[in-house]
Amino acid sequence: MHHASFKQLQALLLVARHDSVSRAAEALHVTQPAVSLQLRMLEEAAGTPLTRKVGRKIQLTAAGEVMVEFAERILRLWDEAADEVAALKGVISGTLRIGAITTAEYLLPPMLVQFTTERPDVRIKLQVGNRNEIVNMLSKHEIDLAIMGTPPRELRTNATRFARHPMAFIASPAHPLMKKKRVALADIMEANLLVREHGSGTRTTIERLFKEAGYPLRIGSELSSNEAIKRMVVAGLGVAFLSVHACTLEFEAGLVRMLPMPENPVEADWYVMHLVDQPIPKVAAAFQEFVIDNGQEVVRRQLGAFHRDAAKLRPAKKAR
Repeated sequence: MHHASFKQLQALLLVARHDSVSRAAEALHVTQPAVSLQLRMLEEAAGTPLTRKVGRKIQLTAAGEVMVEFAERILRLWDEAADEVAALKGVISGTLRIGAITTAEYLLPPMLVQFTTERPDVRIKLQVGNRNEIVNMLSKHEIDLAIMGTPPRELRTNATRFARHPMAFIASPAHPLMKKKRVALADIMEANLLVREHGSGTRTTIERLFKEAGYPLRIGSELSSNEAIKRMVVAGLGVAFLSVHACTLEFEAGLVRMLPMPENPVEADWYVMHLVDQPIPKVAAAFQEFVIDNGQEVVRRQLGAFHRDAAKLRPAKKAR
């Protein structure tokens, strides 16, 4: 196979990602003919077609699938080489590829701001999804670090706890259950319970709580958005079990409160992790160290209003 350029490999990657030459051109900030030319030159170098047109979309051939896989590795290695050279000069640079479960998108911004303020040459590529999606990204090497609760059993990861993760049953201060001195899980069964979808960390935790108590989990509504659940709770349309990180502004404004329950709040752990068999770039290693050293303090500052509310209730129960 003849020589290929980085521009040609990048053009192929973006065409594969967008299924379109025009969208790849937009992403590269070049003209469509320029992308088509790079693809054609790469096909000549490979000696075989790499793409084919199906309707309005561009699909990869079998050879194209193979080339995309190696192109990703080649370009990532080149970026890592540049970062390593910069590190020799005492500069932490490059792209921090990190994935986080949906709830962690409320936790990460303060840490990312502080980390990048001290390291202006670092770029951020943050992927957010439910637990299953983040595990899949990590397994495919689409991210270098992942932030979530319990480390996945299906992958061999190097995982480190860096902060506590409170989850709680919440409701509007005007909700009828707030008038009770003590709310039990049996009371929640009769309420309109709002929960996240299967695959989310809070859904897994609440399913375990009800199972251990011997109660069936009666769901009022299942939503894939923390924001939608919070709006319904604030409007008095039900009670919810959510990560407290997702409700910091609502606690500060007095729009939601924790229900007076012995199980409230339930605390688990936040983990930062990477694959055991995948060396991580210098920038990822630096952020991992930063999170481990500073994560709990960031959580403490972020959850000030929640801790004031929690102090009125029974001390937190640790999730197993």
